[in-house]
Amino acid sequence: MDNLTEGELLALPFLFDFWALPHQIPPDADWKTWVILGGRGAGKTRAGAEWVRSKVEGAGPRDIGQARRVALVGETIDQVREVMVFGESGIIACSPPDRTPVWEVGRKRLVWPNGAVAQAFSAHDPEGLRGPQFDAAWVDELAKWRNAQDTWDMLQFGLRLGEHPQQCVTTTPRNVSVLKDLLKVPSTVQTTAPTEANRAYLAESFLEEVRARYEGTHLGRQELDGVLMDDFEGALWTRRAIDETRLNKPPELDRIVVAVDPPVTGHAGSDECGIIVVGAITRGPVRDWSAVVLDDVSVRAASPDAWARVAVAAMESWGADKLVAEVNQGGDLVHSVIQQVDPMVPFKAVRASRGKVARAEPVAALYEQGRVRHLTGLDQLEDQMCAITLQGFQGSGSPDRVDALVWALTDLIVEPAAKWRRPQFRAL
Repeated sequence: MDNLTEGELLALPFLFDFWALPHQIPPDADWKTWVILGGRGAGKTRAGAEWVRSKVEGAGPRDIGQARRVALVGETIDQVREVMVFGESGIIACSPPDRTPVWEVGRKRLVWPNGAVAQAFSAHDPEGLRGPQFDAAWVDELAKWRNAQDTWDMLQFGLRLGEHPQQCVTTTPRNVSVLKDLLKVPSTVQTTAPTEANRAYLAESFLEEVRARYEGTHLGRQELDGVLMDDFEGALWTRRAIDETRLNKPPELDRIVVAVDPPVTGHAGSDECGIIVVGAITRGPVRDWSAVVLDDVSVRAASPDAWARVAVAAMESWGADKLVAEVNQGGDLVHSVIQQVDPMVPFKAVRASRGKVARAEPVAALYEQGRVRHLTGLDQLEDQMCAITLQGFQGSGSPDRVDALVWALTDLIVEPAAKWRRPQFRAL
């Protein structure tokens, strides 16, 4: 700082490349659409405003930039004006004095000293985008627009000026088709950040309050973590249903098991080893037994010994009664690996004779009956659960965490219930 001139010091607040967080910097790839998914307060608006500046500004205040005609599209004209233009992180607030654009109220547009123009549009009026043409666009909160698909389509027809027209989309993620379809387009790039990424500019009391209230819930992962929560059609579990079962601390439990779904191979490139800890309340009739999913310590291990040590450590940490492990792939090797870590571990080998969905359905039924609850902090397990449909697993890789969950609940509740229901025959 001591080596900077007065002019350089005055310019420094407006050099966003110096201040930007990683998710606020456009990717280097040759893209058409840059989608910034972020939690509330993650700095999405600032990133969008600074991207517009980078497109319209030239080297000097009156020098021409890359873009001359920009579309600013929000849910309403009021939101474009109050957030994207005049907001604390809007275009005007981010602009240096010699490059600050002027807002023309009657024409609903910004005009820069170099002649570049940004026109405001509302998602309530998709037809308003029919006719104008642009070489850049900034779209804010696409996932919550009522007429999102129609407005988005009209914008694409107008984004036709220049050699390489581009658009920036800043939005909190929601499970809507227009956003999900956009993210699948090859010319789309994406950056993501949670609210916490921008904590230096947020009130600490705000962060404490929202985390205490929403952490670990469907709404918290969407609004704070910036994660697109994608429930699949025909899923055996939904996030909202899981959220309704949430517990802050476990009740008094009668049994605890650690279930393991080992990877086929044991090296750094293997699938994850699913390791799930589940406890059960087994007082009263079997039909009333219930369970609590306590922990997910799944790991991508470089060797069988590594995942075995994690599983045994989980048993010791939770005081588990038994370790249940699938042995379809590893056979006796799975038990042997566990014994090498701790030969005294109570061990049960299980073999899969049915497909994943068939095994999971009785467990999903327990959730529907309200007999399984979750502690917080099981996000990755729950992501896999909500990707299990009647047609199979819709996520990437293998649902190792869910497989381990199914084995745990099968041992604790499903199998005892099946034995209880089995008719008893007496010799005549």
